[in-house]
Amino acid sequence: MGRGGEAQASGSPPEWDVIVVGAGVAGASLAYALGNEGRNVLLLERDLSEPVRIVGELLQPGGYLKLKELGLEHCVDNIDAQKVYGYAMYKDGGEALVGYPLEGRGDDVAGRSFHNGRFVMRLREAALGCDKVTVRQATVKKLLNTNGQEWVDGEGVPIGGVAATENETEQKEYFAPLTVVCDGYFSSFRKKLTPAAAPVSPSTFVGIIIDGDPNELLPRPGHGHVVLGDPSPVLFYPISSKEVRCLVDIPAHVKMPSVASGAMAEYVLTKIVPQVPEKLRDPLVKAVEGGAFKSMMNKTMPAQPSRTPGAVLLGDAFNMRHPLTGGGMTVAFSDVVTMKSMLSPLPSFADAAAVGERVDAFYAHRTRPALTINTLANALYKVFCSSADSSMEEMRRACFEYLRLGGSMSAGPIALLGGLETNPLTLVAHFFSVALFGVGRLMVPLPTPARIWKGVNLLKGAVKIIVPIVSGEGLVRMFVPSKYREKARII
Repeated sequence: MGRGGEAQASGSPPEWDVIVVGAGVAGASLAYALGNEGRNVLLLERDLSEPVRIVGELLQPGGYLKLKELGLEHCVDNIDAQKVYGYAMYKDGGEALVGYPLEGRGDDVAGRSFHNGRFVMRLREAALGCDKVTVRQATVKKLLNTNGQEWVDGEGVPIGGVAATENETEQKEYFAPLTVVCDGYFSSFRKKLTPAAAPVSPSTFVGIIIDGDPNELLPRPGHGHVVLGDPSPVLFYPISSKEVRCLVDIPAHVKMPSVASGAMAEYVLTKIVPQVPEKLRDPLVKAVEGGAFKSMMNKTMPAQPSRTPGAVLLGDAFNMRHPLTGGGMTVAFSDVVTMKSMLSPLPSFADAAAVGERVDAFYAHRTRPALTINTLANALYKVFCSSADSSMEEMRRACFEYLRLGGSMSAGPIALLGGLETNPLTLVAHFFSVALFGVGRLMVPLPTPARIWKGVNLLKGAVKIIVPIVSGEGLVRMFVPSKYREKARII
């Protein structure tokens, strides 16, 4: 696929400026972005057939704006994508309706929800349509050093290419001064290229498709729906003009019901259905009785930048957050925009020292949007799960009621969630505003000692949620302006 060309012999001048491993959301868009700048790009993907996933189905408006910056906004066309304008949240029979602050951004700017596989195929088509990009179906087996040997960390020899298998048995070697690894959630090379701790799995999503017109099925058409249920959130959103996706979150501490035995269907019917809005109950029951469940373990992993000459990680291989808020693709496109911008001044990638400086600059400049979205996603998941701790349950109730207030109380958080506001200080301010709002609610009608003590525990709980997440993402990376970190080469 793409333009031709044979594998190179070790020691010959590289045919490629950059090798991109993985043609998912991050890899395909990066290949397109760099190819459009005149770089010769080799894009390698293990399986070029349409992927089937139950996450990566909601692109926030901030992510759509990044897609436009890359010139890829046409990729949401012709896949029956649905516009999303905000969220309807439900708790104990109450509703909070919050819309994205989209005024003045153009009629096309909104969230988009769709089948992930259709969107990925459109991104791949865009990459294939770029003269400078070659796309090949191949499984990358090894990272090679500049001498053509398998790369080993600590030997002091930069990464110079990859060894891959094409057509199941054909061995090929490809060389380039820069290799970008975007091999996703199940990355084969993450451990080799980053000191990050192993991903943590806080929960599993169980996906169900409800057939029917979303405008008729959903209580609030054009919105994602979040039910703050027990034990954790349940999501509904359109993925086409004829389908609604339901995602049931099952926390790690809850034993995963078996699909084969019928326990999963029983769990959803008896535990989940009674908690969702009445309008969705019968359609959900019908979908469950159809028995088509698909599950995916959710993972979180803070980014841990590493200086590896000749290579860089991107996408889910580098950094993951809980998919509750649908922020993953927004982070990916933001990273691609930043990577493209940082590499643009270089006439070529042959100067390893210059490339290293620009990669450091990428690490410095990516943090504001990425870390804000990551922190929000992981913190919201903890807040939105039910808890036996009454103070934490009060925090969840306070968050819901805070959003119901409207005005800046809803516009600020939803702008953060939508990737439209990326200031981490705004995130921290709203998080503790919710906590203080919860304390204030406890003091009404009378601040008894028991209520004061619960308020103290609520604040302590809020600190216990946010501080470890921020620390994991990196205090310096989150709060020190990028220009200072770039100047000091702090990654």
